[in-house]
Amino acid sequence: MKIVVKTYLLIGILISLAAFNLFLLYQQEQSTSSQSYSIIRTGDIKVKAESISSTAKSIANGNIEDKIKLQKEIDEVQSILTVIKNGGVIKNQTLEKIPSSISSEYNKVLSSWESYKLVALQVEKTSVFDQEATSAMNYVLQKNQELVLYTDALTKNLQNLDRNYNTHKQIAKDLAEGAKTIGQQSLLMSIGEGEDTQEILKLERLKFEIGIRKLLQISTMDLDVESVNTIHEELTSIPRENSESLRKLDPLWESVQIKIKTLEERALLSPEFNSAKNKMDIEKLILFENTDNLLDSWSSEIANQNSKEQIIIQILLAIDIVVFILVLYVIRKSLSPLESITKALSKVKEGIYGEKIEYSGTDEVGQLVENFNIMSNTIKEKEEEVRKTGIAKDEFLAMITHELKTPLVPIQGYSDMLLSEKLGKLTKKQKDRIAIIKSSSETLSSLISDLLDAQKLELGQLRMKKEESNIKNAIDKAIETLKPQTEKKNIKIISNAIDSVINHDSERICQVVTNLMKNSLTAVEPNSGKIELIMEDLPTEIKISVKDNGTGIPLEKQKDLFKKFYQVDTTLTRERGGSGLGLAICKGIIENHMGQISVVSIPNQGSTFSFTIPKQTSAETKFSVNSA
Repeated sequence: MKIVVKTYLLIGILISLAAFNLFLLYQQEQSTSSQSYSIIRTGDIKVKAESISSTAKSIANGNIEDKIKLQKEIDEVQSILTVIKNGGVIKNQTLEKIPSSISSEYNKVLSSWESYKLVALQVEKTSVFDQEATSAMNYVLQKNQELVLYTDALTKNLQNLDRNYNTHKQIAKDLAEGAKTIGQQSLLMSIGEGEDTQEILKLERLKFEIGIRKLLQISTMDLDVESVNTIHEELTSIPRENSESLRKLDPLWESVQIKIKTLEERALLSPEFNSAKNKMDIEKLILFENTDNLLDSWSSEIANQNSKEQIIIQILLAIDIVVFILVLYVIRKSLSPLESITKALSKVKEGIYGEKIEYSGTDEVGQLVENFNIMSNTIKEKEEEVRKTGIAKDEFLAMITHELKTPLVPIQGYSDMLLSEKLGKLTKKQKDRIAIIKSSSETLSSLISDLLDAQKLELGQLRMKKEESNIKNAIDKAIETLKPQTEKKNIKIISNAIDSVINHDSERICQVVTNLMKNSLTAVEPNSGKIELIMEDLPTEIKISVKDNGTGIPLEKQKDLFKKFYQVDTTLTRERGGSGLGLAICKGIIENHMGQISVVSIPNQGSTFSFTIPKQTSAETKFSVNSA
């Protein structure tokens, strides 16, 4: 059977069961809707009571406009209690009266409601805030900014005094901090936040009073200095020219201190309001408890009446679950090969072809599996053909490149013989033309050598002859090889190479250094160019860098430098020669030595090519490839 047909059939069964369940639920809802509405409205009593509490507190706080809202909410609760007792309609919903078996619970709710209503109306008529404490709070908050300014000014006035006044300076700093703390604690107290604000204000007031008395040379013997970790002491009088802020601070502090003492003794909320509010909260909890008991009892009654319907619904629910599980099982079984296909596709993405998926079905998934298996085999066959063709191409190219070098040998040899005039005298013009032939053959030989090395690297056939030898010799040889060119262009060569014996192919490393130096020679300007060969003897490897002050390489072109045939500037390269293979060969040689090669270059500031060679290579990683 097709997967689509299976799916439609199973979905049809689920829809039919769901429709039947909905029909039964609708029937049950019609029979119990009035009772449900009654329970919901009964629960609204708690919501309304909470709102009445907030509204009563708002009115006590001075929001007289909330009186209409309070009366409306009280009338709504009264209406709910009346309707659920006798039955009726609220907001177009029919409510059923309470069963006679739970009338006692209803009477308790009604009684607790009456008590709560009276207390709420009492809260409405009280005032929230203690007027004297409120006035003191407003005064402290109003004057605190001046207090902070004067204490900061006092600190500045004492800054230029000598060390005899260090104690005065410290007291002034403490007064400035105390003024800020008093302001913070007063603000927290005004919004009802923070713990122990009154006690903190008391301690800060005492600290401030002791400090200002000491500065004014007033006795502190009547104050409890030990409670704030200080002592009685007499200080030197502050010069008059430095005490202007202190003289202004003294009367201001006297007036603020009186208000702070008031805040220490009296709370912002009035005692009458606190008492009425606490009583209202207690009555509210009693109302909530009685309402919850009524709801619980009523819900139990409804549960008993509908027990048979519940049993039927539970049975149908169990059937729904079984059918749903069956549907999931059938669909999962039909679609399980998709997971295998996904895994196989992941392997194809990683380059693994030819794996088959086992599936015997004839549905859409079966057809997909069959097509995938055919595709995988086809890709594997094509990949093998491409691999063989690539190998054959590389081998052919390596052979052709090798053969191209053969005729260059006699060309170079006879050019040398002709230039040496062993075969007869030559005119200057003839010598110039033969010199061009020799130079061109040498360039062609270099290009063919690079191409041959690149192909051997590709085929893993580049010969490496590694042995323990001094790597400094390879660096010196590369410098000596290019000495004629550097002297001709007046290029400065600097090398710090030191003796270091490691396992490497000296000829190949010399080839790497030579290639990197050739690149630098094309990048630097004659007469002002400079090339540095920097050797670093690191704990586990040798690092060699070729640094120049040439034109540099754009950042976006640096990532492709070590690819075969890549050239930064085609026109420039064509003028100065080059195959685009030198850096690719360098990379292959260094990686053959288990090292790494990299470049750091900034346009118009120069380039630094660096490579590393490990000092010790394990037997597992050390290898040498033979030439073809």
